[in-house]
Amino acid sequence: MENGHFHSYTFGTLDLNRVRDCVLSFMKEEANREYRLLIGTDSEAKNGEGVEFITALVVHRVGSGGIYFWRRKHEDKKYVLKTRIYEEAVLSLSCAGEILEVFKEDGIGRLDLEIHVDIGQKGETRELISEITGMVKGSGFMVATKPYSYAASKVADRHT
Repeated sequence: MENGHFHSYTFGTLDLNRVRDCVLSFMKEEANREYRLLIGTDSEAKNGEGVEFITALVVHRVGSGGIYFWRRKHEDKKYVLKTRIYEEAVLSLSCAGEILEVFKEDGIGRLDLEIHVDIGQKGETRELISEITGMVKGSGFMVATKPYSYAASKVADRHT
């Protein structure tokens, strides 16, 4: 997983504590604004060379853009689609747990994070919606699916 480090075009390669500092600084710039913290994972099979998973943390300043960070995990094994979608959700939930731990002194809790899953009503993944959303909700997080799950389907997807 590249040692769990996150990447940002603006801030470079960062550990989770540095990500925290950047997020809090960004939110302080316009403290009166509404912010959404979003986590999503996307993946792509690499022609017999395993699967790349990208997890993105998006800080959306509602109505005015945002910043994001991503990290990569490479798995050498092959995945069927269902297992890959489950792994994406698990990686997002794991990241959310890390975020909650590092932000616990800052008043950010489960209800402040939203998990975006790369599944929707169209395509092969529609059969997984109730299972995956149930898993995320059962873990105490809000969940979004396509077309509203842009942290996974747009931001993380950009780096697969």
